[in-house]
Amino acid sequence: MLRSASLTAFRRATKPMAKTTMFQAARGMASAASSDTVTFDLGDSAFEGYNIDVPSTSVTMGREEAIGMYRAMQEVRRLEMAADSSYKHKLIRGFCHLCTGQEAVPVGVERALTAEDAVITAYRCHGFTYMRGAPAMGILAELMGRGAGVSKGKGGSMHMYAPNFYGGNGIVGAQVPLGAGIAFAQKYSGANACTVALYGDGAANQGQVFESYNMAKLWDLPVLFVCENNKYGMGTAASRAAANTDYYTRGQYIPGIRVNGMDVLAVRQAIAYGREYAISGKGPLVLEMKTYRYGGHSMSDPGTTYRTREEIQHMRSTSDPIMGYKHRLLENGVATEDDLKQIDKQAKKFIDEELAKAKAAPEPKAAELWDDVYVKGSEVPYLRGRVPEETHHY
Repeated sequence: MLRSASLTAFRRATKPMAKTTMFQAARGMASAASSDTVTFDLGDSAFEGYNIDVPSTSVTMGREEAIGMYRAMQEVRRLEMAADSSYKHKLIRGFCHLCTGQEAVPVGVERALTAEDAVITAYRCHGFTYMRGAPAMGILAELMGRGAGVSKGKGGSMHMYAPNFYGGNGIVGAQVPLGAGIAFAQKYSGANACTVALYGDGAANQGQVFESYNMAKLWDLPVLFVCENNKYGMGTAASRAAANTDYYTRGQYIPGIRVNGMDVLAVRQAIAYGREYAISGKGPLVLEMKTYRYGGHSMSDPGTTYRTREEIQHMRSTSDPIMGYKHRLLENGVATEDDLKQIDKQAKKFIDEELAKAKAAPEPKAAELWDDVYVKGSEVPYLRGRVPEETHHY
């Protein structure tokens, strides 16, 4: 599987690297930040390390980037709210896994990467797809099975792609060895880039995850294994499924960092730190993002049969990634209450407009059903349908 993924990624990884500015988090307290920068203190609870020093808890960045991260989290949440509403109105069918409550992870991850770095994740992928550059309309259209979708309406919620974003994968844990394969291609080609391979706590006990750890460390591949621990694998609490819920320690011979995944700055800082570690030749890291989803595992799960409504409300009121970051921006004088309210309104208006476009988009033509099964020029002579009369000849 590693070899297969590496071959898949090889052509992209060997293309000339564009000069892209990395959103590298500054380490160490800034003694005299200019009016265009701001320094945040993450606090002692931001990180825990396993066989490695943790990143600095002091983060300095430009004011525009700081505000942009707030805007991005609002847009991701509004995107998921639009998907939720569309599903309930039966515009979206089938599987649909939302990341409401977990917005700090896709936004923080992306803000620490370059365009040349790669990301691969599981099926809770809408936020990552958007942050990697896919248009909101294309994501919503894909959810509705429209031809304007990012996968031409054929992939749905779990199979979305963007530049250097390898999905959206529906098989639990299967993206982890693929991510190691992409990192192998990056190292083989000499690319100055890394791969972020994300998986959930529910997939963390799979054998293929540990096989990937082994090969990644054996070859010191530039890959960050990121476990999004939202406390529940479907409807099962992590403590009922795993003998060791300190997921950041489970790489054994691979160092690890536990991160406050409800803090977008902590996520950004940890990924930037990990990226530098990986591309410097030191090999992989295991990061655990402690996060929480407000909704159920998927739209078919009410999410209240295995946890209480009080628990969900407590997390919303005490740990919400957007509200927590909003308070940081206000306390540090980065923006005013009116500034942020305006951003909130703009995010809602933007996603509402994108949703309207997606609803208006036509479904793909039936004749396109057979397209994209094979790379053009490599097709088999024919594909069988349900009955002989439906056999398609290329």
